[in-house]
Amino acid sequence: MAFAAALDTGSADMEDFASLLDATLGADTGFAGSVVTGRVIRVDDEFAVVDVGLKSEGRVLLKEFAAPGQKAEVKPGDLIDLFVERYEDKDGAIVLSREKARREEAWTNLEKSYTAQVRVNGVIFGRVKGGFTVDLGGAVAFLPGSQVDIRPVRDVGPLMGSPQPFQILKMDRARGNIVVSRRAVLEETRAEQRAELVQGLKEGMILDGVVKNITDYGAFVDLGGVDGLLHVTDIAWRRINHPSEALTIGQPVRVQVIRFNSETQRISLGMKQLMSDPWEGVAVKYPVGAKFSGRVTNITDYGAFVELEPGVEGLVHVSEMSWTKKNVHPGKIVASSQEVEVLILDVDEPKRRISLGLKQAQGNPWEVFMDAHPPGSIVEGEIRNITEFGLFIGITADIDGMVHMSDLSWEQPGEAAMADFQKGQIVKAKVLDVDVEKERISLGIKQLASDPAAEVLDKVRKGDVVTCVVTKIESNGIEVKVDDVLTGFIRRAELARDRDAQRPDKFAVGEKVDAKVTAVDRAARRLALTIKGKEVEEEREAMKEYGSVDSGASLGDILGAAIRRRNQGAGEE
Repeated sequence: MAFAAALDTGSADMEDFASLLDATLGADTGFAGSVVTGRVIRVDDEFAVVDVGLKSEGRVLLKEFAAPGQKAEVKPGDLIDLFVERYEDKDGAIVLSREKARREEAWTNLEKSYTAQVRVNGVIFGRVKGGFTVDLGGAVAFLPGSQVDIRPVRDVGPLMGSPQPFQILKMDRARGNIVVSRRAVLEETRAEQRAELVQGLKEGMILDGVVKNITDYGAFVDLGGVDGLLHVTDIAWRRINHPSEALTIGQPVRVQVIRFNSETQRISLGMKQLMSDPWEGVAVKYPVGAKFSGRVTNITDYGAFVELEPGVEGLVHVSEMSWTKKNVHPGKIVASSQEVEVLILDVDEPKRRISLGLKQAQGNPWEVFMDAHPPGSIVEGEIRNITEFGLFIGITADIDGMVHMSDLSWEQPGEAAMADFQKGQIVKAKVLDVDVEKERISLGIKQLASDPAAEVLDKVRKGDVVTCVVTKIESNGIEVKVDDVLTGFIRRAELARDRDAQRPDKFAVGEKVDAKVTAVDRAARRLALTIKGKEVEEEREAMKEYGSVDSGASLGDILGAAIRRRNQGAGEE
């Protein structure tokens, strides 16, 4: 052979050697880099020996015929496609590759699919920076993270290892670069499903879906290509503060189409509409005036909502929360989730409203007090506050009674009597009156003792003449005492018949005077008196008995006779 001759003589240089090799094997070397079909001759421990119709046999590693960890399924006589890497290796055999043959075949098929914009099937098998790797039947493609799904996917684990349809976005065979998208397939499928579903969608339809996303105001439900909004108020009849209290992402749900806008294609869904309405017959179940137990579900500035049963809530207005705590935030009276007893005040079934009373279920403390302490009872308590008009005494933990300053002492005026009391002092008092509607309790301290002037008041009548002792001289009159217990006042104009004698300073403290009673104020325990009236009456009586100036007697003679008569009567006694 020319090739052997060249080797024996050693006269040919490298160029001659290459030309001789091409001349001898030129027909065979054209197979390198191509895919050929061969027949398996035998199977060894590591290799499959294949006849590809060339001068030499080729060997292929058995692991190229099976997935990692699996047994190769190849036997003598099988026809397989192989990639010719090079004609002979150092052992004189043809180097073949099953994997590269599959890859070449895959690239050819993928290019056809890419040109025709046809979807291809693949398996996500690895994670790389920015995305994932996908096996497209032998060719490896890149799946960007943004192209995995329509919405961000937190866990791609369930998608890995399972066949998925993909859309080829970009191919570069020279660089071995393929970019695919799963999202494009989903969007296309979703658009088809959406068009089909929306076309037959009607309000009132009952559909099955899956919770795709949860927000503060509701949940988005995938109805099979189209999403609908399930508002938080339509999840259940009971109060739900956040959708996550009743739903989880991925949860299958059955919903009803409440509203559908064909123009905007917005779908409003409801779950509670598929349940029985707990408000039906609520007026019969919760009659006005009945007591029920409930749970506080929500607290606002204007009151608290109490759940009587799942889906049925009533409002306890802030004004109906406490008998004694006024202008207090409801959160300081009740707590969320607290069990409370309430009274039904009003039921408006059409408007789905129930008015509840918390304080009414506990009993009116003023009624309770009046039943236990009727007027005339004696109570004891601490002086909680002192005002300009009286004392406030704590009777119970929640209610106070008031002692007006006029009810502090029989002897002292109100202002002077109040000086004898201090805040925090424990005192006794008598119940004078209980006004349940006005929530007032009137007490008296002076009423604990009998009125020292009561006996005198019972005897004194208007028109009586009484002997008084001057106790105070003022510019407009004098103050006097009757029997040392009853106060009276004689105005300046009533001090004498003659105007010149109407001077308070002509009297002295301690001086005794006789005066006529003109008025009796039993409530204030005071008398209105007149000296002038007494003198006028005495003059009238004297003139009637001893004559008149018309008969020739002087006024002095008449009065003198009357005085002498009176003095004589006094001497005889």
